[in-house]
Amino acid sequence: MSTAPTSNDLDSLYARLDTADVTSAVSVILKLRGETCDIDCLYCFEKRKEAPGGRRVDAADVHHLSAIFAGRPLAVELHGGEPLTAGQDAVADVLRALAANPNVVRVSLQTNGLLLDDSWLDLFDEHLPGLEISISLDGDARGNRWRVGYDGLPVYPRIVDALRLLERRGRTASLVCVVTTEILGRAEEVIDHLAAFPAVTAVNLVPCFDSSVLAPTKAASRRPGPSRTLQAEALGPAGPAWAITPEQYTDFTLAAAVQWVRAGWFRTVKLDPVVSVIRRLRGLRTGSCHFDDLKCDHVFTLYPDGRLGSCDELPWPQAQLARLPLIRSQQAVRRAQGRSPLLAQAHTLTSPCVSCDYRETCGGGCMAIRLRHTQVGRADAYCDHRMRLIDGIAALLAQPEHPEGIRCTRLRWHPRHPNQMHDVTAFLNRWDDPTAARHPARLHTSPLGNINTVGLPGIHEADDLDPRHPQWRDGIEPAVFPLVQAVTESWGYITYDSCQGHPATPDAPQRELAIGILPRDRTEAAEIAARLCHLAALADAVLPAHCTLDVGRSLLTCSNSQNRYPVLDVRLMPSPGSRPDDYLADLPAGGRLLAELAERLAHRPAGGDLLHCACPPPSSRPRTLEPLEVRR
Repeated sequence: MSTAPTSNDLDSLYARLDTADVTSAVSVILKLRGETCDIDCLYCFEKRKEAPGGRRVDAADVHHLSAIFAGRPLAVELHGGEPLTAGQDAVADVLRALAANPNVVRVSLQTNGLLLDDSWLDLFDEHLPGLEISISLDGDARGNRWRVGYDGLPVYPRIVDALRLLERRGRTASLVCVVTTEILGRAEEVIDHLAAFPAVTAVNLVPCFDSSVLAPTKAASRRPGPSRTLQAEALGPAGPAWAITPEQYTDFTLAAAVQWVRAGWFRTVKLDPVVSVIRRLRGLRTGSCHFDDLKCDHVFTLYPDGRLGSCDELPWPQAQLARLPLIRSQQAVRRAQGRSPLLAQAHTLTSPCVSCDYRETCGGGCMAIRLRHTQVGRADAYCDHRMRLIDGIAALLAQPEHPEGIRCTRLRWHPRHPNQMHDVTAFLNRWDDPTAARHPARLHTSPLGNINTVGLPGIHEADDLDPRHPQWRDGIEPAVFPLVQAVTESWGYITYDSCQGHPATPDAPQRELAIGILPRDRTEAAEIAARLCHLAALADAVLPAHCTLDVGRSLLTCSNSQNRYPVLDVRLMPSPGSRPDDYLADLPAGGRLLAELAERLAHRPAGGDLLHCACPPPSSRPRTLEPLEVRR
């Protein structure tokens, strides 16, 4: 039997364009002047495409696109190069055309800010007051080293002037901050610097994964100008000096997230991708295609010469679909997508995601970035970075006062479905209250030893018990009771679930030995996480060959209130490659060893290393791509 994911499995991560869908928005990037720009950033990916400048996307093009996607929500971004080089008359025409289309739900402008002045802001107010402004600013002056004019001089002071102008006019802006080597290790000061601008309401941290760039951007003249000379000097055999690795981006983003919380910037400034991860952890959708199923088939880019393609971050000309004058309907767009080898490849890149524990939170990531990492044999590095990012932000949500938990590499995000309790608040209160009423529990045991309310194998409702309940001992499956006892009595924590492990049946999959721990508060959550990390570190060396310990974070949903509570889960899993019979044979010994280790940890000093994760600090020098890998 084939185990390849079905088309429907892939579509849940990467949705195809459905021409009958009138609710899902498509994103349209209008490259108003192509790659034409008034500055010459050394890392600019648009200029590597050598898109012809000079021409402009005009109002007729906008009306044509509106007709193609008639009846469907459109999110439009004015982009470049620098879109304002199109001039005020041309931009005004485009804004009027967009304002006339009732299906346009959002219009944003991505600009370097250098041309912004009062006359431009007056123009926006007149033709499209709701225009959202986004400015490129890579942190402080040092961080903007790679953002220069054609003369090679910094443009940072002029960008700051634009932000001051917006402040004076009562306008706000989001910032796109490209994470390069110049801001690594300085996340706290960079976030403080960016968030301190009164006009700034959002910061988007964008990774500069440019290690595969080996040649300078082609210049229009035979004699390169100062900016291109700087670019050539920054290139080396392992890529450009500004490029970073996924590991470095994760370290920076997590450190930025900690400062965002610690300094209180979360109250006034949205920080992405952090907010996108938080929304996905909470089961909510996000506007970022990196975390959503509306990926490359729902993103379109139009160039001034009429080229219509998919996302501008994909390689061109491979991403081109057709010329705009030849497209008359969404059906024609869909047919062009169906002929695209690049989009077919992008769709299949999500195949490994179908069975991934992080699928619902990660959403598969960016296809352009996945493609680049796949081509140099580092697809796993991209996945590892996203998993670690999710793990770290999940830790920060659970214990914001103790952000050191973000560096733990043992506690992973492992959502459980279903994972519900009727009344979590009542259960927490009852656990510590000896006078609380404790009603008789419904305890029925299956032939395989499952204790629940129906006496059947598999996942079924079980009444919530605490150690003072007269049926506490009878309600815990015997093989897992020593571990439950160690955690509840010796550690002093609350368990909300437990299972001793059971073989599979025709109607139920195999169950692992597991317990769930419900923290009373966020400080206790940090203590539990640290203890579990130490437990996992000890278990690595002594567990039977066919057992491995998995410690993870999840959420427990209260059926009454629908509130979600951070919880921590311990699972004694089959080792990779183990057969079910071998795992079940090793399970009793593994369970006993785990309980003994938990008791041993309980008798260690309450302070010291038990308040800290057992993982070593992250390397100060993450691995970079070797030249051979880059060339591949």
